[in-house]
Amino acid sequence: MEIKVTADLLDGLVLALLESQDYYGYALTQDMQQAISISESTMYPVLRRLQKAEYVTTYDAPYQGRNRRYYKITESGENHLQRIKKMWNDYKESLDAVFAAADKRKQNAYDEEGQHE
Repeated sequence: MEIKVTADLLDGLVLALLESQDYYGYALTQDMQQAISISESTMYPVLRRLQKAEYVTTYDAPYQGRNRRYYKITESGENHLQRIKKMWNDYKESLDAVFAAADKRKQNAYDEEGQHE
């Protein structure tokens, strides 16, 4: 089973990679695939959306007689990434609290069951 990745989380993952270095599309897709299942046909619309929102800019650089389009995070993109990280941490903490409470209830029920034997 895979957990679905929302557009906001996908944006955050892309911006997080771009925070450390500029990428061309194929290399960015390859690195994203280390974490989630994503195709190039999904990645490019994400990059266009981020570019339209001015969270990334592009520039072309020659490579083996061709141009590669590189994506670079902007200051606005860095600010957006920080908001996404905060939302993710808040969300993760709330889910962790639910899972921890469920585990504790299960352990308490197990402990009570053991005392009655």
